[in-house]
Amino acid sequence: MEAVLAQDHDLGPAKDTYAGFVTLFKWGTIVAAAVTALVVLIIASRAA
Repeated sequence: MEAVLAQDHDLGPAKDTYAGFVTLFKWGTIVAAAVTALVVLIIASRAA
């Protein structure tokens, strides 16, 4: 059984999952920055 597990090196799905996570993280960062900027602008306009 140990030999079978040692030979199973199918990293394709793992690489796809990681690439999807990195893409989601990048877009999430951009969206969070945009929402933060929008909230700051709304607060600044009401304070004036």
